[in-house]
Amino acid sequence: MSLVAPPLSLYVHMPWCVKKCPYCDFNSHGLRSEPPPYADYIDHLLADLDADRADFAAALEGRAVISMFFGGGTPSLFAPELIARLLDGVRERLPLADDAEVTLETNPGTVEHGRFDGYLAAGVNRISFGVQSFDDDKLKRLGRIHSAGEAEVAVKSAQDAGYANINLDLMYALPKQELDGALADVERAIALGPTHISHYQLTLEPNTVFAANPPPLPDDDHAWAMQEACEARLAEAGYGQYEISAYAQPGRRCAHNLNYWRFGDYLGIGAGAHGKLSDAGSSQIHRRWKTRGPRAYMGEPGGAGRIGGDHVVAPAPDRRRADGRFPRAHGAGAGDDRRGAGRRPRPRLAARRRATPADHRAGPALPERRDRKLPRLTRSRRWHSPGKQHRLGQPGEITGFAWTSDKTGDACRHRAARPSSTRGGGRRVPSN
Repeated sequence: MSLVAPPLSLYVHMPWCVKKCPYCDFNSHGLRSEPPPYADYIDHLLADLDADRADFAAALEGRAVISMFFGGGTPSLFAPELIARLLDGVRERLPLADDAEVTLETNPGTVEHGRFDGYLAAGVNRISFGVQSFDDDKLKRLGRIHSAGEAEVAVKSAQDAGYANINLDLMYALPKQELDGALADVERAIALGPTHISHYQLTLEPNTVFAANPPPLPDDDHAWAMQEACEARLAEAGYGQYEISAYAQPGRRCAHNLNYWRFGDYLGIGAGAHGKLSDAGSSQIHRRWKTRGPRAYMGEPGGAGRIGGDHVVAPAPDRRRADGRFPRAHGAGAGDDRRGAGRRPRPRLAARRRATPADHRAGPALPERRDRKLPRLTRSRRWHSPGKQHRLGQPGEITGFAWTSDKTGDACRHRAARPSSTRGGGRRVPSN
């Protein structure tokens, strides 16, 4: 069976931000005394794209890009002129679909009046605001650099500039947050009239400030109540839920986000970016991730030093017999009777080992649960793999399940996980 290439997207990672938030585990780097080399970074992005085009020419031939996503970090630190130069360079190198969605992540504290006109003229047709909350106290606890008032002004400025496709990121289960506070955030977001809202739970990730010094967070029951109440309010306001943490008005689902969920292809350029390409000719899937550190990434333009690693997934061997049929499972032949002669006994559940990244297709086995009640599962903004190394961005396929723990300490199986990340650090971007 030949491989059919899915739709193609392009992810661009902009690694710098004003200040790294205490909950953030993305590949982001706070500003220092010297400003980052923004213009030089654009040159390296285009050189990176040129080198990937040369390496994957066969897989890219005749394919148009249906969506682009500028993630970070804080892409709005880059002036509109630089974004325009990058987009012009992309158009010279890859065909963009006529209706291609081009999203720029924006921090409300880093945009100036008039910048949205420039981004729109450059070709950015969708803005995603990292609001997180409309409560100034909660924003301060989260380490955000903007206020609730500044967030509202920024959204209205984008609307005045002509943007009709806007996403707002919101978190819930924040430090010392109550149900009324979570609903109030949703109400203020709805009042601004965005076309899309990403609503996800704050989680404590390893190697973050919050992981080392955990803030007082709502317990699972309170977080669950917030999730259900906010979901109901968003649905009432006309925002349909189409994945775990994404809600959109009719016809406004994020095309880039959907391409990830549907296992589409994506080129990844920039420090720490991940990419995945299907080659219909060889029936192989190529995965490539870029060097995380901006300084190391910006060595020789388009050189080998920009590549953090490569992984090729070869097609599975054809196990069909000469007559075109697949062999029967566990060695059961035509002479076996219906009582299961020749079949292997079913192993005890407790004896099954947990899956490692190499056996992701089967998904991790559930530990034996005798009389304990299954816990309720709350939605998280991150998706975990069974093995830490794989979860932190090592090569591999889709993980089948994610693991969480209830109050008794038992492991429980979560929903199916997302594709591997395009963002630095091996995790998918929470915002849409």
